[in-house]
Amino acid sequence: MYAVFESGGKQHRVVPGETLTLERLDAPIGSDVSFDSVLMVKDQEKDKVSVGTPYLANCKVNARVVSHSRQPKITVIKFKRRKNYLRRKGHRQHTTLVEITSIEQKGK
Repeated sequence: MYAVFESGGKQHRVVPGETLTLERLDAPIGSDVSFDSVLMVKDQEKDKVSVGTPYLANCKVNARVVSHSRQPKITVIKFKRRKNYLRRKGHRQHTTLVEITSIEQKGK
C-alpha cells in the first residue's frame, strides 16, 4: 500500500516504514503526527486506487518525528555590473525527518 499526501506545499509518495524529509513541523522529537491531506491511496492487496477531489476524507498517514535539522547553506547574490553593487545573503532551510508508521483507510 502506498499513499500520496501533501505537507508544506509539496506532495510526497510514501509507503509504511519509509523515512522522509519534510518542511519543519512544530512537533517534539519522538511524537506522533498525522497528515489528513491525503490525495491518493493505492492498495496492492485489493488492486484498488482511491483518488480524492482534492483530498480523501476517510484516509490519513501516520508518522513519527525522528529528528529536526537544517539543510546546507545556500548563498543568494544580488549584483549590478559596473556599479560597485554586490549583496550576499545566506539561507538554511529548517527540516524535519519523519518515519511513516501507517496508512489508515476507513470505509470503502
